[in-house]
Amino acid sequence: MRAPDRPTPAQLVLLASLYCAQGLPSGLVAHAMPVLLRQHGVDLAWIGLLKLLALPWLLKVLWAPWIDRISSSRLGHHRGWVLPLQSGVVGCLAVLALMDPQALFGSALWMLLGTLLLINLAAATQDVATDGLAVRLLPERWRGLGNSLQVGGYKLGMLASGSGLLLVVGSLGWNVSLGLLAAGLLVLTLPIAWFPEKRVLPHNAAQAEPAGAGLLLRHYKGLLMQPGMTAWLVVVLTFKLGDALGSPMIKPMLVDQGWDTAALGQLTLVSSLAGIGGALLGGMLYARWGAMRSLLVFGVAQAAGLAAMAVLVGRGSEVGLVYAVALFEQVADGMSTVALFAVMMGRCRPEHEGADFTLQASAQLLLSGLVGASSGLLAKTVGYGGLFMGAALLGLAMLVWVPRYFARYR
Repeated sequence: MRAPDRPTPAQLVLLASLYCAQGLPSGLVAHAMPVLLRQHGVDLAWIGLLKLLALPWLLKVLWAPWIDRISSSRLGHHRGWVLPLQSGVVGCLAVLALMDPQALFGSALWMLLGTLLLINLAAATQDVATDGLAVRLLPERWRGLGNSLQVGGYKLGMLASGSGLLLVVGSLGWNVSLGLLAAGLLVLTLPIAWFPEKRVLPHNAAQAEPAGAGLLLRHYKGLLMQPGMTAWLVVVLTFKLGDALGSPMIKPMLVDQGWDTAALGQLTLVSSLAGIGGALLGGMLYARWGAMRSLLVFGVAQAAGLAAMAVLVGRGSEVGLVYAVALFEQVADGMSTVALFAVMMGRCRPEHEGADFTLQASAQLLLSGLVGASSGLLAKTVGYGGLFMGAALLGLAMLVWVPRYFARYR
């Protein structure tokens, strides 16, 4: 079924709530939990294992085609996945809230890690269904705004469960704070519970890949055989390489210039809010400018933000300058991410939306992660200034693939 001419306000609220809900477990596991566990005496070796718990986000590409293929006749296709999975995350958060943070050793620690793994597994799987739902709900001219809700909602959820949780846990305690997080996620589940998907977006099983052995290979082979898909994947893989190389070293640079954790936490909070604003601005500009112009302009802004970071080397005491550069970098990051995701949606096939979007996002995430892993070594070799200028130049150089793709295939 063709997407409606425009999403309703209720559908935009639905998408914002779903992406905010995805940000909650991500912020908890990546930002808040390492701090909380260390405060309660958990060994650093165990805390390091938290990184492994994010594997479902990388591996979800392996089961994403089944999310597109299997549907619930009672709840609807995407709703039939999102509703039970998000409810499961609520239950897992409730389990965490009932734990005694003073007794996190032995079997209790294994239970905590297992619960966090289940949270990531459910949230990553839900992400596939949510992306598929977003592609179907958003016609092309609305995808800029839709992806601003995606990026902004996700960042807001991460802020709430990361910085927000750390701000209140000292006064409210572990149990109440995590209980409030579970309650907040339960509230965010209401829009999808009320969404009449079977009436608005009936599932066309005839267009989906047949289930069974070979589904994974057939699905992605079919995607890669689409006209221009290989050329577009080059854009997906390279568009944010400069950001992937430079951004991991921003906080270490500031730490080396005397910034403490409290000051960094405040900077992260303010700059993340700026990133949400950048996502909203990027969505509005994308609707006016279109895909190619948005990718090029936002890509240049992204590179400029990285180059500006080089200016901060040796000037970390100039707090106003640091804030100005950090806010600009986050605004540019929000805008560029929105534009990239909007075009990625346009490359998804009917009834294959979730898995097609997941493959593109996972490929970008994997290569960016590998490039980012080298940032520390490069910073040690060429210095922070050299790293940030090199990252900016890399980002600018990779923009050459954008007009090449659009000149041939759009």
